[in-house]
Amino acid sequence: MLKTIGIAGAGTMGAGIAQVCAQANYKVVLFDLNTSVLEKAEKSIAASLDKLVSLGKITGEQQTSFISAISYTSNIKDLKVDLIIEAIIEKLEAKIGLFEQLMDINGPDTIYATNTSSIPVTKIAAPLKYPTQVLGIHFFNPAQIMKLVEIIKGAKTNEDIVKISGEFVLSLNKVPVYAADAPGFIVNRIARLYYVEGLKMMEEGVADFETIDKIMESCGFKMGPFRLMDLIGVDTNYSVTESQYHLFNHEARFRPSRIQKQKVDAGLHGRKTKEGFYKYE
Repeated sequence: MLKTIGIAGAGTMGAGIAQVCAQANYKVVLFDLNTSVLEKAEKSIAASLDKLVSLGKITGEQQTSFISAISYTSNIKDLKVDLIIEAIIEKLEAKIGLFEQLMDINGPDTIYATNTSSIPVTKIAAPLKYPTQVLGIHFFNPAQIMKLVEIIKGAKTNEDIVKISGEFVLSLNKVPVYAADAPGFIVNRIARLYYVEGLKMMEEGVADFETIDKIMESCGFKMGPFRLMDLIGVDTNYSVTESQYHLFNHEARFRPSRIQKQKVDAGLHGRKTKEGFYKYE
């Protein structure tokens, strides 16, 4: 039975997952090497819970309980838990290096989950000591709100681990969807075309990004592709597109956009930097 959840990476996604786990009454350890990122995550979670109290969705007592359920650390040795969810940069070497350290700390009984958007789970697990304990548990941003969670079984993942992880996702009041270990899994494979085609239309001068967003939103989408890229992070979105482009052997339909690359190079990463395609106060 899972009792303690470790989150590696305290960025927007890691902080959101930590909050969701705390609200489901798990003890949570949120880890990041950068103490300023941890401080930002703590403030973000507090503000998010404040909003839930103001909306009457949780009580003040529950808020206090959820806050006390999360501990923050920059010492990786504190991540001795039942289940670890990795939410760091989308770089294969970084993820493998992190899991190697975590497996030395935790051993063969802990579940090691990656929140990767695009890197095959099998590729992450292959060089590790306990590949049968590795799988994908992919949340969507913002994790506090989005109900869907993809569960991805690697080539060697133990079936019992998949079952336990599905039950865990249900305990968070989320909806687990089981995906094969294919590039982009389900959602990001389909969504990639939403972003890429929007960017192509902008590049070709068919319409500006604001017009494209307005049209898509008028069709029933909650956000147009450019507003959504700003929310996710233009840099994160570009990284996933680039990864999927390579994994699909450079298929033209997944080719990254030079406009998006220019935004990344300029440090215009969306809401988190106060400017992406749009400007934010």
